[in-house]
Amino acid sequence: MSARLLYVMDPMCSWCWGFAPVVEALVEQAQAAGVELHLVVGGLRTGSGAALEPATRRYILEHWQAVTEATGQPFKLEGALPDGFVYDTEPACRALVTARSLAPDCAWKLLGLIQRAFYMQGRDVTQASVLVELAETAGVPRIEFAAAFDRADQHVATAADFTWVQDLGIAGFPTLLAERNGQLALLTNGYQPLSELSPLLGRWLERVACA
Repeated sequence: MSARLLYVMDPMCSWCWGFAPVVEALVEQAQAAGVELHLVVGGLRTGSGAALEPATRRYILEHWQAVTEATGQPFKLEGALPDGFVYDTEPACRALVTARSLAPDCAWKLLGLIQRAFYMQGRDVTQASVLVELAETAGVPRIEFAAAFDRADQHVATAADFTWVQDLGIAGFPTLLAERNGQLALLTNGYQPLSELSPLLGRWLERVACA
């Protein structure tokens, strides 16, 4: 029997940052029962190539404030999303896919580093140089990551994640799925507190253990 958690998210999704402490606790709960995590990137905002309009920037920052009020996660709002910033999440998603292929154990750490760099430090995580640095900090060899990051196969693998998410009809992040023998069960689509999700995951893990 095979069982795993699938965390469908985007490293530049503010609700995924808000959900970070919750999913970290859920991953620990699952791993204690021998169930591993698989990261799937969703592609929140990709391909526009256009800098944020002032009205869009204001809307996003108001959204960030709502996330911190709901979850307690910190955001650096001063100087965030500066003029000319292109909110393209594809490079950060591709960084996770690249890390997943080269050093799977480092991908989860890289996710946290990208989120903290973007939301707490105001760094531009759409830039390859920043992502290479963060990947090295996460434990992925710098030269190996830099060489793989822009290869065609990583672009294809990232697009395959996006397509899988779209084909499932997942419209929002974070989404947490539990998979057993190829069958998917939805734990959450959208933010929920740990107090709601931990018992739900616990019941699923019990069924896995008894199967």
